Amino acid sequence: MAVEGSHGNEGLLLGKPAEEPEQPITENSLLEILDGIVMMYNLSVHQQLGKMVGVSDDVNEYALALKDTEEKMSRCPKRRRDIYDELVKSQKVFSEKLNHLSRRLAWINVTIYSKEKMQDIYWLLQVCIRTIEHGDRIGSLFAFMPEFYLSVVMNSYSALKNYFSPVNSMEDLPGYEVTLTRLAAILAKHFADSRIVGTDIRDSLMQALASYVCYPHSLRAVERIPEEQRISMMKNLLAPYEQRPWAQTNWILVRLWRGCGFGYRYTRLPHLLKTKPEDANLPSLQKPCPSTLLQRHMADLLRSDREMAPSFLNSVLNQLNWAFSEFIGMIQEIQQAAERLERNFVDSRQLKVCATCFDLSVSLLRVLEMTVTLAPEIFLDWSRPSSELLLRRLAQLLNQVLNRVTAERNLFDRVVNLRLPGLESVDHYPILVAVTGILVRLLVDTDFQGAERATAVLLADPCFQLRSIQYLLGHTEPLVLGAASPAADKKHFSLQSYTDYISQEELAKVEQMLGHLSEESKQAAASTLVSVPVLLFLVYYKHTSMKTLTMGSASAVQLPRELLPSTDCLFVSWVAKSGSIW
Repeated sequence: MAVEGSHGNEGLLLGKPAEEPEQPITENSLLEILDGIVMMYNLSVHQQLGKMVGVSDDVNEYALALKDTEEKMSRCPKRRRDIYDELVKSQKVFSEKLNHLSRRLAWINVTIYSKEKMQDIYWLLQVCIRTIEHGDRIGSLFAFMPEFYLSVVMNSYSALKNYFSPVNSMEDLPGYEVTLTRLAAILAKHFADSRIVGTDIRDSLMQALASYVCYPHSLRAVERIPEEQRISMMKNLLAPYEQRPWAQTNWILVRLWRGCGFGYRYTRLPHLLKTKPEDANLPSLQKPCPSTLLQRHMADLLRSDREMAPSFLNSVLNQLNWAFSEFIGMIQEIQQAAERLERNFVDSRQLKVCATCFDLSVSLLRVLEMTVTLAPEIFLDWSRPSSELLLRRLAQLLNQVLNRVTAERNLFDRVVNLRLPGLESVDHYPILVAVTGILVRLLVDTDFQGAERATAVLLADPCFQLRSIQYLLGHTEPLVLGAASPAADKKHFSLQSYTDYISQEELAKVEQMLGHLSEESKQAAASTLVSVPVLLFLVYYKHTSMKTLTMGSASAVQLPRELLPSTDCLFVSWVAKSGSIW
């Protein structure tokens, strides 16, 4: 660390705390050289290493182009000599370019991505780790550490992992596992460190931790840090989402859960399997590697801290309400633009923001599924002061999402069928399986009392529609009189179609849930029909003569359940007792 001093052998250790043991003081010139090396790597070296990786990508592209051209030459009819000649010219250009890039790549691998260079960057990584650890351990020194030390720690690790060829593997470096664990401890502690005030470096630390938990070897390193640090990290992740960047925090929690949720063992979405990913090395495209250890810490924190759970979950529900509402508003605009007769284009930035809101909605639902699974008592144990309110809020949002997504020929359905570039991730599967996972956990994978409470709250919500649950298993809603019938070849969504993604055990639970809700809905409807004539009698008795009483109290009269919540019933009773007229 470069810290201003007076003269002589001061500088870095000027004003060191009394508790720090005496150590030989390194010459200032060596400290300045070290600072210069770290700074230079941060300013230019890392960027140059990244540019060289582009040569490897170019080689792959030209190799594919050359192969494609040669296949076209083999299929070209003999009578089309003109086309064949053009293909020969293309083949020559691709071959020459590929030859040139291959030579350049060989030179880069020998001189830049060599084993010696890898060891140099590894040494730099270890130096920065020791510097950060020392400054943090002493306390007062940490405030004087330049932030580019943190940047170099993250960038040098990224370079070792992503830039060097498989011939020079990072795993072969001495002390590799220990270094990973020490780096994990730094990321876990400092991503929410209040002493770091720079917005950019805080965001970089958060992104680095999010990437770190996507890979099995680095996630295991996080699990190896001391338990106290793991719990502190999870506590910071469970802080309320308001007034702070929460998307990356939510993403970290999702990665810790991915592989355990309902139908959540996929790497790529089913409808995207036939398309080529932009970069298979992206953290988001890594195979699921959940952490049961960190999940256990999360469950313990939510159970033990009765203030943390409601504040965290209310913030998640608030963000879900916002993200999904924004998404629906945007697809309405997109649909209106697509239906205009004149030629028009939807702004690609709007499509990107729309897809982001959808992805955020799915990830927030997965965090709710994670919470419901790990600590269901937060919603179902009504001895907790906020449990019933949280359950009602959750049921309301789930019903709203289901109603928007499951209605046949509705807005969501039409926009998904457009398959617009930029909205590739928007589909029925990811959001419906997330909602299904929450419902199954509340209604099936719980005790009798919990299922009874969850069922009552779900059915009492005015937005509940049984057909939304039936939709999950491919049951289509009956046609409305005068509505156009759907195309014969239109495929209806059904969880049963995703046999590679959803297990038979999970499907059986969905069927059990549907049967349970169907039966409970019938009983609720029957009880509603019994109460309707009484209510109508009370109202009509005060409004009309006895002649119309029979019409009002006839059993054939039915009112929608959402028009008769408990508050209306109390109001009607008050009207009858007071003798007042509406």
